Amino acid sequence: MKRVGQYLSYAAGAFGHDAFYATLSTYFMIFVTSQLFTSSDSAFNNHMIQLVTVMILVIRLVEIFFDPIIGGVVDNTRTKWGKFKPWLVIAGALSSIFLVIIFTDFGGLATANPTLYLILFGIVFVLLDSVYSFKDIAFWSMLPALSLDNRERAKFGTVARFGSTLGAQGVQIVVIPLVLFFSGVFGASSGNESQAGWTWFAIIIAIIAYVGTLLTVFGTKEEDNIVRRNTEKTSVFKVFKVVGQNDQLMWQAISYIIFALAYVVTNSMLLYYFKYVLGAEHSFYLVGIFTAIEGMIAVAIFPVLSRFMQRKLIFLSGAIIMLLGYTLFLFVGSNIPLVLIAVTLFFTPYPIMFLVVLMTITDSVEYGQWKNGTRNESVTLAIRPLLDKLAGAVANGVVGFAAVAAGMTGTAKAADITASGLTQFKTFMFYGPMILIVISTIIFWRKVTLTEESHTKIVDELKVRLTAKEAAEGK
Repeated sequence: MKRVGQYLSYAAGAFGHDAFYATLSTYFMIFVTSQLFTSSDSAFNNHMIQLVTVMILVIRLVEIFFDPIIGGVVDNTRTKWGKFKPWLVIAGALSSIFLVIIFTDFGGLATANPTLYLILFGIVFVLLDSVYSFKDIAFWSMLPALSLDNRERAKFGTVARFGSTLGAQGVQIVVIPLVLFFSGVFGASSGNESQAGWTWFAIIIAIIAYVGTLLTVFGTKEEDNIVRRNTEKTSVFKVFKVVGQNDQLMWQAISYIIFALAYVVTNSMLLYYFKYVLGAEHSFYLVGIFTAIEGMIAVAIFPVLSRFMQRKLIFLSGAIIMLLGYTLFLFVGSNIPLVLIAVTLFFTPYPIMFLVVLMTITDSVEYGQWKNGTRNESVTLAIRPLLDKLAGAVANGVVGFAAVAAGMTGTAKAADITASGLTQFKTFMFYGPMILIVISTIIFWRKVTLTEESHTKIVDELKVRLTAKEAAEGK
């Protein structure tokens, strides 16, 4: 029963964490392009959208290089509450506060004093991205600390992905209803969005994210064993050495960043697709319902799939199904039922493929320990959040650029989008990501050789090696 409680607590944290991430990485740009700059001067609006887009891209790209160092800081943390939980409590609270702030116009400065707005926005976004990195890395770094056993890890990973799927897709279900509800409460006419509606939406998500974080903090426990005790403090310079020497981690990272970029770009543009291509913004909640159900089913069958199929084959099969979904998107026109089938084919494999990547990166903790002699949990697990942030940063840039280029800003409607704008939009949303998924799958298939069987052998060898070492040292 203790394990069940830990599973549920970790899943609750993942639920709030991914609801937060979806809000920041996907829906903040929609707030920026549709509600933040709404003056009568469309040239000014587009200029400000482009400046904010570039700022987000630059800030996130620069801060990404600090993620391995943040992982080193977490790894070097020594408290009676462990090394992860203090960061979850502090960074979780701060990130929720900063999320709410960026979903405002800073008291009207966005239009009254654009220069001051950009300065303050830059400061707040740097702080948000920094504390979010600590929380993100601390949360996912807990996974190898909760169990060494592959099956136990798969269970923790599965329930976490179950929770994160519900969190991310739940946001898709509630985003438009919540924004419209609060917009109406604060004076907007029926069916119209407002800045206040988006701000209150962010408040709700911020609260949910922090409650989930606290449930993880109070409901999980790190394992203490001989393998995990084989740690030492990691200097700033050694952090990058640890990452660079782990060849399996690096190949998985290259494959995943290409895959994640393809997925996040397409997923981030889905609401634009419904709003400006289909003219069916109010039907977007169906995407959230469908993907939430599909995600739960996909996560539930992962343990079964992993018993009968190697991770490589699971990843390859998922990529093929996603490509079928992309292909269907290109031919469905405005037929909502067919669009939802395309969404199903595109999304359903993603949680399973994510779990494949998560399990492989988690297993690379012991691989790096076996290869280099030192265990580095947070430094290693920092790579996956780093890659998600990189994909999110680039996706934000792509979405902002595509929205302006296609004319999907401000009060524009589906009827206002030109054929040229639609072609540009589809290039960013469909054609580019399809190519990226093919490249990612080829790299994963050819270069990632850390299998479930090889990981089990590595863990057994580490136990023998470290037990002998402790015996020799007289411990």
